[in-house]
Amino acid sequence: MATPLGDWVLALDGSTLPDKALIGGKAWSIARMGALGLRVPPAFVITTRACAHYLHEGSEPASLAQEIAAGIAWLEQQTGRRFGAGPNPLLVSVRSGAPISMPGMMDTVLNLGITDETEALLAEECGDPGFARDTHRRFLDLYAHIVLKSETALATDGRPADWRNAIASDAGESVPGRVEEQLARAVHAVFESWNSRRARRYREHHDIPHDLGTAVAVQAMVFGNMDENSGTGVLFSRNPLSGAPTPYGEYLARAQGEDIVSGKHTPQPLEALRTHMPHVHEELLTAARLLEDAGGDVQDIEFTLEKGTLYLLQTRAAKRAPRAAVKIAVDMVAEGRIDPSEALARVSSEQVRTLLSPQLANGAALGAEIAARGEAASPGIGTGAVVLDSDEAERRAANGEAVVLARATTSPNDLHGMIAARAILTEQGGSTSHAAVVGRALGRPCVVGCGAGSLDALAGETVTVDGQNGIVYRGALEVVTPHENDDAALRQIAAWAAHQSPVLVTSEPRNGVSVRFDENIEQADALIAALEPGATVEGALFTNDDKAVRAVIAAGAATIVTSPALPALLAAAQAAGRE
Repeated sequence: MATPLGDWVLALDGSTLPDKALIGGKAWSIARMGALGLRVPPAFVITTRACAHYLHEGSEPASLAQEIAAGIAWLEQQTGRRFGAGPNPLLVSVRSGAPISMPGMMDTVLNLGITDETEALLAEECGDPGFARDTHRRFLDLYAHIVLKSETALATDGRPADWRNAIASDAGESVPGRVEEQLARAVHAVFESWNSRRARRYREHHDIPHDLGTAVAVQAMVFGNMDENSGTGVLFSRNPLSGAPTPYGEYLARAQGEDIVSGKHTPQPLEALRTHMPHVHEELLTAARLLEDAGGDVQDIEFTLEKGTLYLLQTRAAKRAPRAAVKIAVDMVAEGRIDPSEALARVSSEQVRTLLSPQLANGAALGAEIAARGEAASPGIGTGAVVLDSDEAERRAANGEAVVLARATTSPNDLHGMIAARAILTEQGGSTSHAAVVGRALGRPCVVGCGAGSLDALAGETVTVDGQNGIVYRGALEVVTPHENDDAALRQIAAWAAHQSPVLVTSEPRNGVSVRFDENIEQADALIAALEPGATVEGALFTNDDKAVRAVIAAGAATIVTSPALPALLAAAQAAGRE
């Protein structure tokens, strides 16, 4: 819910709920949570239209600076704080927010508004100089990395002047002294992150249009690193690995959200929050139920506690592992939350292909040597040679080699290697870290938190990754391939898809003439162009390529023969659902 502050900026004040395409998913969720009566720090949003203008023209709209100033003035009014000044300084987060969720693919700057002067004011207000200094360092670290493209490491026991000098020396320019200029540069950096290599690669992998642009949410900071009753975490309203209808999450005391997402710190299970502050834990679960009911889908909720008070920062439909996607879709139809057509839209062909991919054979792990253990973050089996670099993973996979990517942690800059790998391993981080979230989104087996220094020695060695149990075995273990008819949830998905599909999709060979693609795969485009209405087409291509399914349907094919059939059947049903 929002009020325009001009042509490009809206205050999220509860008056209206704009289109998600205009304000992005993050701002939309802030507005929605506020409307539901949940405690959310106040925020304003710079629209996707402003991003499109900036990327097209190479400069921001003429009135944007004035409208951002109006937004800051509105935040000051809402919080009773002042931006870049005292007596109570206002600090803000500057976050990307695309209309379609792209977790971890674009940039964020936190704690913007802190200077030498406001650090002293913040220290006096909170009575904790250490907290204020830590917040200052966190801002300079993110600003240097995101805006100035500097990789300078800032020592935790350093001084702000030394940090700024180190950044200026490495980046070739200084951090601006005026907070208004810092904010403008941060907004530009978030706009530009829309076209970063990782963001473009993610959109291409998930078939997301490049012209949507990102909105920028500017939100008053709350501090999970303030004291022992402060912290941050992520809560899923259902288990995103298994699909079980029980809350699932992680919590890290005295920390900010970036500490969890980056994977540089390993959080505790959500049970730690219940033990420490049971009333806050119950308030959080109540909010999760409310948001799932309102959204009709599993929610991925980011939250912060400041001095024991719960704030919700954002919520979105959760990325989920393939098994969880199927179970949740079937369960929600049974619960009357969605209809079968919506259930089909929430399960991708790629997820089904993952479920039907090889799994460890019974007894295969008996006697196998365990190379590493960690936290199970995305289920499935992946076998390949361990590589420690994302560029190398991409290069070797392009040459047909099966590789497993192992990193201390992953960042958005590793996306291309994660896509290329058969499985992903990290030494640090938990099941809500970047590696875990992206691994589930990609359907890649993933084990996180294997321990510092545990993976380097595996470089070049062939391993088998069991993402369901968080185990890495030495060597290539025997695997078996599941059958689509053996799983009750998959059979239900298949029944709904068959009802919605405009063509017959089957794994049973058909009598009569069919156009066979396997033997003529290099001429696939020509074969599709030459199809006659009512044709039968046959080949593994249709199990593995949704675009080929849509193309033969558009060309008039009436029957598709492929095995397993369900991925193609789902693609056909979803094509019909788009019409």
